[in-house]
Amino acid sequence: MTIPELPSTQKVAWIQSPGPNGHLVIRDNIEVQQPANNEILVKMECSGICHSDCHNVLGLGIFTDIPGHEGVGTVVKLGPGSPASLLGKRVGIKWLWSACGKCIACASGRVNNCGNQLNTGRSVRGTLQQYVLAHSQFVTLIPEGVKSEVAAPLLCAGLSLAGAVSKCEPELKKGDWVVIVGAGGGLGHVGVQIAAKTKGYKVIAIDTGAEKEKLCKEMGATAFVDYAKEDVIESIRALTEGEGAHAVICVAGSERAYEQAPSLIRNNGVFVIVGLPPRSFMFPMSPIDIANRGLIIKGSSTGTSEQMDELLQHALEGKITPKIEVYDFEESPKIIQELMRYEVSGRKVVRAPA
Repeated sequence: MTIPELPSTQKVAWIQSPGPNGHLVIRDNIEVQQPANNEILVKMECSGICHSDCHNVLGLGIFTDIPGHEGVGTVVKLGPGSPASLLGKRVGIKWLWSACGKCIACASGRVNNCGNQLNTGRSVRGTLQQYVLAHSQFVTLIPEGVKSEVAAPLLCAGLSLAGAVSKCEPELKKGDWVVIVGAGGGLGHVGVQIAAKTKGYKVIAIDTGAEKEKLCKEMGATAFVDYAKEDVIESIRALTEGEGAHAVICVAGSERAYEQAPSLIRNNGVFVIVGLPPRSFMFPMSPIDIANRGLIIKGSSTGTSEQMDELLQHALEGKITPKIEVYDFEESPKIIQELMRYEVSGRKVVRAPA
């Protein structure tokens, strides 16, 4: 294919004054970076915006000046050592930008747990720009038949929950109860589909509001508990013969969600940690309670490349369909503010500037 001449500057969503008063601004004078060894340059088509992007804006932890980590676009330039076959291909850029390939985690096929990994929007500039650098070995080919705006949220929201739901095994079996806390958001609503439609679990969705209740039930939830209107613990026990769920996946990042979640699991149950509360927040259970109840605690930040390919195949077959709303790139600052206020159900995706 013929690749058009590339510009030297581009439009991006830039973090202004990261911290408690941080916000996004649209800038059109930022340089287009050039690919180095094993890198590629991707002209973005669209990018999902994740609640964890708010952490960048608020200056929490390590971050770059451009957020975003679920983008889809076309490879327009290759760095030295990158496969020629990638030029012109439609690819996805995920949270995992690269892994070292040398540590125990990488050697065992768990590159998503590499201790030396680099992350998009954290270690390198994110996907809320026109042209993004990616590592040639860690992009995902997007199959024909899956729209870019559908694929984008699967690269983070989908893959995070594919990894999280997989952590319920081997302890859980088809028909067991799984609670998803924060089920109506960008990650949660995809998790409901994965758990209910591909694993056969009975999902209890926890969130608030009629819109999120409707969404969760459409996604396959057996029941919905509105935490703003109901006694969550009593509601969960009533649904689970008084025992609690076999597993709880805590997608919400609020301290309150984590404080309550252990009371929703039955003894010998599985607690999967996904949501990201402030770093200063400590796990709200004593070792005595964990030991006496025989609880199994697992962490999950994202899934594997094999799970990514499987997820895209499910999307191609129509088994997994994220609820998306597509906006112009200039709406990115507004969407970040809505995410900070927990006003978004499903996933909002922005079109990259032409």
